[in-house]
Amino acid sequence: MDFNVKKLASGFTEEKLGQAEKTELDAHFEKLMSRADCTKNWTEKMYRQTEVLLQPNPSARIEEFLYEKLDRKAPSRITNAELLGQYMQDAAKEFGPGTPYGSTLVKVGECERRLGAAEREFLQTSAISFLTPLRNFLEGDWRTISAEHELRVAQTEFDRQAEVTRLLLEGISSTHVNHLRCLHEFVEAQAAYYKQCHLHMQELQQELGRLPNAFALNSTHSMATAAFEAKGIGSPVETETLKIEEVQAPATGTRKAKVLYDYDAADSSELSLLADEVITVYTLPGMDSDWLIGERGNQKGKVPVTYLELLS
Repeated sequence: MDFNVKKLASGFTEEKLGQAEKTELDAHFEKLMSRADCTKNWTEKMYRQTEVLLQPNPSARIEEFLYEKLDRKAPSRITNAELLGQYMQDAAKEFGPGTPYGSTLVKVGECERRLGAAEREFLQTSAISFLTPLRNFLEGDWRTISAEHELRVAQTEFDRQAEVTRLLLEGISSTHVNHLRCLHEFVEAQAAYYKQCHLHMQELQQELGRLPNAFALNSTHSMATAAFEAKGIGSPVETETLKIEEVQAPATGTRKAKVLYDYDAADSSELSLLADEVITVYTLPGMDSDWLIGERGNQKGKVPVTYLELLS
């Protein structure tokens, strides 16, 4: 219902027999009406914009509005992050969860699904703790206040209705306090949501950091192969016939690597590793891509790449 609140308040103070001057009580009443109208306008704006923030899709908002008017529960809606996570995990099954790409898709997909669950919890909390109180004010107290304009055509009911309206208007201050509390809860829920998202992304970064860098390994392998070919070495050396004591580091293509986990050599061709130590590594033509040659001082041997973090 659209009407001028100030004009309404002025109408309340008019006396039917002559135009008497307004009393202090009338001025106070008009001030309360103006304050209530201001509160209603800003509450509507905050309520509508919060709806847009929580549900950017206009079609989805219309659907939720219709369910609400029909007094029916809206169906649960999966978040975009959860859907993306599901797609990633389904793709990982197709590509093979044992491959580097597939295993990474699994981890990223799990993280995206957790982000989506956090988003859904944030949306539900915000709707209950912030949107509902604002809607209750607009559909409850404010409708009662605005309905009092009928007092202009019911002079005999003026005193009683004016008192009811005055009590409601004076309750605007408590409404502000209630809305302030709800606003704090909304901000806290939003802060918790972003904190949870930050933690999920940090966990994902740590997990990805522990995976072998296939691009770096391919680059090292290509550089070592080129170095051997430049020296005139022909066919690749098979790892089964490789004699560790005869292996020489190439002039280029060696890198430093940090050991992630302890490793016990299976035979004399392998090099045992201790977590956190730094060794020199390189590859040879024909070697299995899952292995590198590692050197520590005068010791050398094959080492598994999954136990290493290649350094720049």
